[in-house]
Amino acid sequence: MPRALTHLALGLGLALTGTTGDARAQQAPAGTRDLDIVSGSGEIVTTKSGEVRVPRSYALVVGIANYPNLPAEKQLRYTERDAERIYSILISPQGGNFRAENVQQLTGSRATLANLRHQLEEWLPSVAQQGDRVLIYFAGHGFLYEDRAYLAPYDIDPNNIQGTGYSMDDLGRVVGSEINATHKVLITDACHSGAITPRAEESQNEAVNRRLLDLSSSVFSLTASRDREQSFESPNFGGGHGVFTYYVVKGLEGEADANPDGIITADELAEYTRYNVRQATGTRQTPTSDRGSFDPNMPLAYVPAILTENVSQQRPDQFGTLIFESNMNEVEVFVDGASAGIVHTDKPLRLPGLRPGPHSIKAVRMGYEPDGPREEMVYPGQDTAVSIKILYARRRDKAALDELDRGIDLYNRGFESNYRKAVERFEKALAIDPNYSQAALYLGRAYSAFFEYEKSGAAYRKALEIDPDYLEARASFGGMLLDTGDFDEAIRQLTRVVVRDKSHGLAYAMLAQSYRMKDMYAESIEAARRAIELTPRNAEPHFFLADSLRLSGKPAAAKSEYLKYLDLSDFESSTGEKVVNYWIRGFLIGRGKKSRAAQKDIWSDLRSLAYFGLGDSERLLKQPDNAIGYYTQSLKLDDKDPLTHYALGLALTLKFAQTDGREPLPQARLHFQKVLELNEHLAEAEQAREYITEIDAELAKRN
Repeated sequence: MPRALTHLALGLGLALTGTTGDARAQQAPAGTRDLDIVSGSGEIVTTKSGEVRVPRSYALVVGIANYPNLPAEKQLRYTERDAERIYSILISPQGGNFRAENVQQLTGSRATLANLRHQLEEWLPSVAQQGDRVLIYFAGHGFLYEDRAYLAPYDIDPNNIQGTGYSMDDLGRVVGSEINATHKVLITDACHSGAITPRAEESQNEAVNRRLLDLSSSVFSLTASRDREQSFESPNFGGGHGVFTYYVVKGLEGEADANPDGIITADELAEYTRYNVRQATGTRQTPTSDRGSFDPNMPLAYVPAILTENVSQQRPDQFGTLIFESNMNEVEVFVDGASAGIVHTDKPLRLPGLRPGPHSIKAVRMGYEPDGPREEMVYPGQDTAVSIKILYARRRDKAALDELDRGIDLYNRGFESNYRKAVERFEKALAIDPNYSQAALYLGRAYSAFFEYEKSGAAYRKALEIDPDYLEARASFGGMLLDTGDFDEAIRQLTRVVVRDKSHGLAYAMLAQSYRMKDMYAESIEAARRAIELTPRNAEPHFFLADSLRLSGKPAAAKSEYLKYLDLSDFESSTGEKVVNYWIRGFLIGRGKKSRAAQKDIWSDLRSLAYFGLGDSERLLKQPDNAIGYYTQSLKLDDKDPLTHYALGLALTLKFAQTDGREPLPQARLHFQKVLELNEHLAEAEQAREYITEIDAELAKRN
């Protein structure tokens, strides 16, 4: 057998990620940041001072609340929530501007010592380059043992801190010499985390502190407390946060921008956080950093949207507090357009650290007229009570209700003609009642069903403008963004849903697919498993889980999930689901399957892809006969998918390699030829041509 063909046959136990429609993140072109902030790849944002290039950025966000080896009194309440808020502000375009796939999260049981070491010592050094920005955030316990400081991962053993903790010495070594980035940021919210800062007093820590000071690259280390202090958490900060992290987030949201120029620098964040945490804790907790160890103008966030022309430079002692009280439970409060938390009748929402002057506030509860938007004044150094009154349930005009009901009936029938008729009904409902958020939601869904995404997005935004706490609308909007390939914004919207409602199975399912399309397989697997836990009879999360398992090198586990999906989605079986979440179509992007809108067609496409995934899993396991059977099943549902023909050709070639019999080769050639007939512009088409040439040579030799 020719060497090239042997390589083809035996080496194709690959994942072949290109055959499943992966979406690759688009890298911005290289360039030089103006203002000499950073050089390298990034994205352009516009602030009051002009355009600024955001550096390419990577982050590791760690949060641990419950430690299995620590006693009950040592468990924490808000650290995982803190990590969620940090993650949200980092991936926000009104914040850190990090790409979602460049932010790794380790929360709860995932934050083991092994995973922490992998992300810090392998992942970050492998991706970060000169010109890049790297941020590491840790919220959890910290320990001192024999005068050395350690961060406590999930599996810390208090009887073996040296062996199960992550030492500050290792962290200093990794940051200082192994992560090759221009800007490096360490933010640690843990007891005794101050031992990492250059001002630590203990001689045992001088070596690591000296390394941090001697780094040629810029390092910004902001820690929650001095090395002999504690870090505090409280429900009185944004509904429940670590005090330090609360102010870090508020600072990155724009409150720390003292100039103001729309850029939050390291120096601004350090000053804002240190002052406010000391004030809030009666000087019992002092965040630490060192001006000598980092560029004070290092950019950490970009928040031009909240700035106004009349904002003046602030002194640290000028920040004030708004305390929201409500006559109703589950009221979401927005300050300057950003969600600030939930207020209940018995739980006021306290928001310290706000710039003095007028702030726009709005309080909303689904089904009621909002309170606001209106202005509330923040006074320097003062607490200001804000009374929220949600008084009037929204009344619907009967004509609008009737139009909505008729539209939903048409929408539920499926098919493009019905969707277009439904649009007319929903638009009439909105014309009668412009504040009918449910009509706007269904209008967005109907437009999305026949791929008019610009109109769909406008309708979803209208629904959220009317009711910002309309989680169903936000989740559906996330699904539409997934359809269009805007995975970063889909992740932002869906993350807001699951942070607010951790029982929203559909949002977790769509998050799973959004992460999967960003090649964030660990996050996808976790979200899919959460969706399955919440909605065990929903078929699609099993499909998403299977895809991410297969693409992350776990084909045996993937097989089980594909089979579960096929069972649950079998309309002819007793267990099959009768409803397809057909507005979730992001998994079809990249495979040319966006020409049909009927539920049955989407169902057929998904089952075709599931059989394809089973075939790939079997091929990875070197079981060509099983793979051939599954690929054939896939083609029965969609015989015009060139990628399945390509994969079937590979499986047949693998069988040839295992048997050394010529029988599979003519069949393989037919399927490779079919790839060229269906889409000669695919990347796989060029490879198919080469394989056809090799097969012809082999067949000619054997004749």
